[in-house]
Amino acid sequence: MQGKKEIIAKALHYTGAGRLLRAARTWSGVLVLNYHRIGDPHGCLFDRGVWSASAEGFDRQVGMLKRQFDVISPADLDRALLDRRGQYVMLTFEDGYLDNYELAFPVLKAHRVPATFFLTSGFLDRGTVAWWDDIAWMVRSSVRSRLQSTRWTNRVIEFDEPIREQAIYTLLSIYKQLPHEETDCFLDEIARLTGSDRCPKALDEPVWMSWEMVREMRRAGMAIGGHTVTHPILSRLPEARQRWEVAECKRRIEAELGEPIDAFSYPVGSLDSFDEATRRALDAAGYRWSFSFFGGFTRGAPQDPLTIPRMAVDHALTSERFTALLTWPQLFAG
Repeated sequence: MQGKKEIIAKALHYTGAGRLLRAARTWSGVLVLNYHRIGDPHGCLFDRGVWSASAEGFDRQVGMLKRQFDVISPADLDRALLDRRGQYVMLTFEDGYLDNYELAFPVLKAHRVPATFFLTSGFLDRGTVAWWDDIAWMVRSSVRSRLQSTRWTNRVIEFDEPIREQAIYTLLSIYKQLPHEETDCFLDEIARLTGSDRCPKALDEPVWMSWEMVREMRRAGMAIGGHTVTHPILSRLPEARQRWEVAECKRRIEAELGEPIDAFSYPVGSLDSFDEATRRALDAAGYRWSFSFFGGFTRGAPQDPLTIPRMAVDHALTSERFTALLTWPQLFAG
């Protein structure tokens, strides 16, 4: 299906049909886009899959959105979702990477559009290396050419050279399916088998934003939301731990901002990454909105305000595909 969508995107672009469809305003609703990191991942030992766009590419995307749509924040969602004719786009970021402040924030200010930044509070407080970056760093730093079989992998994983992307993807996929109580053991086993040890804390360089940066972005009109304390896959946790991750993240962010927050995004965000216990935790903590990570387009009042869909923007998204997404989100944000 992805190949077919790319063909359709190119046809819309080169035939001029996309321009006609955009002029005809063939959709209404809210399209939510999600970014993680901005910049150039070339040469980085961390997970390159979380880079969403270059600074220049992000600038072009935001410029296009500003010219054609109303770019909104969570505070505008009630109105936007009930507007039968409006075309709205919401920009979101996750985790709290430093490049969000250094590269994305200046672009957003220059175009005078808001974005929503969902923060993993523990990353900002402790400078912890994220588990996906830890896995990528260990694999890319290894002097070995393969990972021996473990009780989790059940096979030898050959390192695809030179950047070992497929090996990293395989290990990340395994991690996401593990019971939470096994995740640290899994990471320690990768450290042993790669011979790399675990990634040193932030490699003595800042990876995450500071709270002062967050406050500056908030003063400039950016919205802030919660994304847990430690970025676990919530459905793998007992309910009491889920409640702590959700509520403590909210408490910590509100303490730094001096104001309440009411929006949350699920770590990983797939259908199996949250459950009814997660919903109860969100309700108890006082969140109004929560964002998943599948789909991306909503029209009309949502059936469930705790599963607002979003679509990922990544480095592989071509300009034709991005434009097609804005032209026909009913198809391309599915």
